[in-house]
Amino acid sequence: MGFTELANARLETIGFRSTAPRRAVLRAIEAAGAPFTVEDLLASLPDVGRATVFRTIKLLHELELLCRVPLEDGSVRYQLSQGEHHHHLVCRGCGRFTEFTDLELDARIQEQARAHDFTLEGHAVELYGLCRECRGQGA
Repeated sequence: MGFTELANARLETIGFRSTAPRRAVLRAIEAAGAPFTVEDLLASLPDVGRATVFRTIKLLHELELLCRVPLEDGSVRYQLSQGEHHHHLVCRGCGRFTEFTDLELDARIQEQARAHDFTLEGHAVELYGLCRECRGQGA
């Protein structure tokens, strides 16, 4: 089952109808192939309303089907999620990001929260640098 079908099924299970504009958003996300901004999506979907695009992105992020990655310049990019809790390596050169998991890092974060009598409700970790391809280009 592809992303469009999976996302559509998940949305329907929580009570959202499968409309033609929403399916168009799902297909555009699946076709993106690289991290994208909401503006990229809007530009590729001139016949779909802004509100539909923004609502669909928000729902897919809440369902953990999309990753939302804030960049150092304050912008945000999205990409299909690989599932499970994870963190990101973000390339400053090309903008690509890679998901990774680190159970030891997550354990240390939990330890810090407990040590400070803090009820942790979530966390996000983005590490910024250069990927192999960008280092090879002298970026």
